[in-house]
Amino acid sequence: MLPIQLPFEPEKDDRRKRVGNRTPLTIALTRGVCRLFTDMGYGTLTEFRLPNSRRVDIIALDSSGRFSIIEVKSTVADFRKDLKWMEYLPYSDRFYFAVSEHFPTKILPADCGIIIADSFGATIERKAPERSFNAVRKRQQLRRFALTASERLQRLSDPRP
Repeated sequence: MLPIQLPFEPEKDDRRKRVGNRTPLTIALTRGVCRLFTDMGYGTLTEFRLPNSRRVDIIALDSSGRFSIIEVKSTVADFRKDLKWMEYLPYSDRFYFAVSEHFPTKILPADCGIIIADSFGATIERKAPERSFNAVRKRQQLRRFALTASERLQRLSDPRP
């Protein structure tokens, strides 16, 4: 048998390795949630900036113009230390937390939806209640959503330095 030599060393799996400020688990959960909402006919954007300068993990827009905001939580510590999600509520018709199947969902607020996700997909465990959303704010956000999506698509087809 001939000795086979690989031209590279396989990388070790480092679950703590971060991409930007996001862990591999957060990235995997985000992908699964985006797949779910895309399959339901929504358009999705990640890392979307709101007018209050907060950046949501995922925002999803349905064909009726309703926005769902999804906050991805990979650990209990992440959930307990990060209370910015309350500032997202005025910008959504529905608000969800997305967590892994091992996350203790009983600690999540009762008035928010829950999504269980992994890197391949997600399921809605508890539907988020409808919230009132100012019509002027919604129209402005719809424009910002469209422009952000357009800019990101343009950057993919024409990556300028």
